Amino acid sequence: MTEAQKGHLAMLVFSGLVAGSFSLGARAAPFIDPGAMSAVRFALAGAIVGAAAWASGGMTRTAFASPWRYGVLGGLLAIYFVAMFEGLKTAPPISASAVFTLTPIVAARFGWLVLRQGVTRRMVLALTLGAVGALWVIFRGDLAAARTLAVGRGEAIYFGGCVAHALYAPMVRRLNRGEPAVVFTFGMMVAGFCLLTFYALPALRATDWAALPAIVWVTLVYVAIAASAATFVLMQYAILRLPSAKVMAYTYLTPTWVILWEIARGAEAPPLAILAGVALTGAALWLLLHEGPEHAPLARHSAR
Repeated sequence: MTEAQKGHLAMLVFSGLVAGSFSLGARAAPFIDPGAMSAVRFALAGAIVGAAAWASGGMTRTAFASPWRYGVLGGLLAIYFVAMFEGLKTAPPISASAVFTLTPIVAARFGWLVLRQGVTRRMVLALTLGAVGALWVIFRGDLAAARTLAVGRGEAIYFGGCVAHALYAPMVRRLNRGEPAVVFTFGMMVAGFCLLTFYALPALRATDWAALPAIVWVTLVYVAIAASAATFVLMQYAILRLPSAKVMAYTYLTPTWVILWEIARGAEAPPLAILAGVALTGAALWLLLHEGPEHAPLARHSAR
């Protein structure tokens, strides 16, 4: 298996794990402050990744040189997760996952600005298809809502977080100096936890942790292990082997995974009008994954 193929496999697993956080997060969001939820998420996930990084022997002093790099990355993901849980208070899981699929088109732009990664005509077509499909789901197949730009508050908040997530992908490649993915992830998580704790300290103190319903704890464990520790490592592994736009292309699978998660918990399948938008995002994924040769794997960019 080539390095590029390993990167694709990592992102396939990534997309399935991320989808679960939408279904669970929508059920937990009303019961806990988004900042407090995200801080605990980073703490739990950081402990897991930190243990793995220590066991790997990569926890050297040089790995944490220029710690500002981890602050930048941790800050971007902190913004993303707070916006996600705030948005899920009002945005349905499938609609929120459609917002997530707008990330590739933003990531492609950031990929050019940060790394000068080019975008071909085929990629432009794929990203446009994916954006149209995502917007169709966000507006729930309602042309009147689309014409008036009637975007829900939750979707709008979450989109702001997705912009931060899109910038995160090329910044990882720009700021990584050869550190193993698990060690680099740990540094980012520590920085993110510190920033979130500072931001959400009043909410952390005010939360009655013993009185939280079980769904909050189930969600915390899932997002810490499956949708944080595992996905952060998978994503950074893939970023070092694939162009930013292709890495983020796997977000196009998220609505499909979320629909399956929702059906599995007993919800009805979405109407055909929404499924048409999901089909467009699937077409975008196919176009991006058949774009041609990958960029050179494991390319390094020194931080400036």
